[in-house]
Amino acid sequence: MSGSPPGGVTYERGAFGRAASDRYYRLLQERVVWKQERIAIFGRDVAMPRLTAWYGDEGASYTYSGLRNDPSPWTPELAELRDAVAARLGHRFNSVLLNRYRTGRDGVSWHSDDEPELGDEPVIASLSFGATRRFLLRDRSTHERAASLELEHGSLLVMRGRSQRVFQHCVPKDPRATGERINLTFRTILPGR
Repeated sequence: MSGSPPGGVTYERGAFGRAASDRYYRLLQERVVWKQERIAIFGRDVAMPRLTAWYGDEGASYTYSGLRNDPSPWTPELAELRDAVAARLGHRFNSVLLNRYRTGRDGVSWHSDDEPELGDEPVIASLSFGATRRFLLRDRSTHERAASLELEHGSLLVMRGRSQRVFQHCVPKDPRATGERINLTFRTILPGR
């Protein structure tokens, strides 16, 4: 099913205007320290199919896919984006995971952001800059498709409430996709979890 997202998930096209989106896209390409992590899949060591970076408050460490991420300090542009998204949502974020999809060969497979340090009902604010990419949601138990959205330049997708317990999401690889996309997922890491 295409169209509007299900409960606990909202999508806003043009949350950031074109000029601001172009500026942030360029700054993120140039100033973020990107890396390509390696992960184990079915016992094999493989390169993650995207570049990543983790920034945040001191102590906002995060573990996913067996990788522990200790935050780099906020850059001025990441702090600006964090504050703008926080003001828009009325929620404070202390960290951000950045993903850089270089081509349609990059993607992220089905998963939920349900790690203990995010809490039971996390608010995940996903901001996209660059090329439009498809974002899919499915029911965790039945794998029935819940939504298919085109995440556009300057758009904001928010997942909150029980959404991480009910749904999985992915950005599938797409050989037809052209152009690069940078995605920021703002999170709140709960210490001691």
